[in-house]
Amino acid sequence: MQLGMVGLGRMGSGLVRRLLRSGHECVVHDVRPDAVRELERAGATGASSLAELAASLPPPRAVWVMVPAALVGGVVEELADHLEPGDVVIDGGNSHFHDDVARAARLGARGLRFVDVGTSGGVWGAERGFCLMVGGEDDVVGRLAPIFASLAPGVDAASRTPGRDGAPSGAEQGWLHCGPHGAGHYVKMVHNGIEYGLMAAYAEGFNLLRHAGPATGDRAADAETAPAPDGPGYDLDVGAIAELWRRGSVVTSWLLDLVAAALHADPGLEGFSGRVADSGEGRWTAVTAVEAGVPTPVLAAALHQRFTSRGRAGYADRMLSAMRLGFGGHHEGSGG
Repeated sequence: MQLGMVGLGRMGSGLVRRLLRSGHECVVHDVRPDAVRELERAGATGASSLAELAASLPPPRAVWVMVPAALVGGVVEELADHLEPGDVVIDGGNSHFHDDVARAARLGARGLRFVDVGTSGGVWGAERGFCLMVGGEDDVVGRLAPIFASLAPGVDAASRTPGRDGAPSGAEQGWLHCGPHGAGHYVKMVHNGIEYGLMAAYAEGFNLLRHAGPATGDRAADAETAPAPDGPGYDLDVGAIAELWRRGSVVTSWLLDLVAAALHADPGLEGFSGRVADSGEGRWTAVTAVEAGVPTPVLAAALHQRFTSRGRAGYADRMLSAMRLGFGGHHEGSGG
């Protein structure tokens, strides 16, 4: 098939490279000419503008937009001016599912089709394949199935679930038509909320392992301060534990693979500041859970930990110190 790709960052370029290796033809555009030229060398056709990209594709066109959520609206509106009824716009970024529903209605009024695709796989997706969560109408999703099948990891990426037999489903191949407009991004939103929780659990657990040694004895003893507890006194090799857990443990995962690689390269993680961004999906997950009345305490806590990592708790910590001083005369550093 032929596909247009707008946005050639880490994910967009990986999608194109995987499609090219599967024999699809790609016309690509990015605001960075160097990114376009790099993929031209890989076999793609470059376009210097959205108008040129649309003109280079035969109708009915399919154009995948892979840009940050904040930019999707403007890019889609400009792109739509160069498309014809029956053409498909695919949003493969991390847009809010409410925006998908509204965007599909606006494009539909112009005779254009819309598909939302939650895309997971990161920088390794070009080699490992991308997990795709798709929302849209049945006929247009069916039309794009060869694209999704080529991008997905394939059934061999995981062992088949006991009891499943016969021809593998799309989900077993790594892509799923989740439902109507917005459903793909809804599923990806929850996926990323879970991702926050998993990452936080690994980080907290390995931090506890790292602090398994005895108490340092650097806290002054006084009537107001709880005594420093004696640690278990274990000098644990945290990197070795990560390697151990990768083999046969119930907490084995790709994230644990990444933990092990990071600890091998930088055991003290000195190359990182510990400031962790959030791209929006964790917030949307928390808000959606509140609106639905569904408890998600782990996912919410993981999101708030990311806020803390960026220094957003500093004022609250100072307020705690101020209150302790006010009610008990406890000066900072006196413990308790």
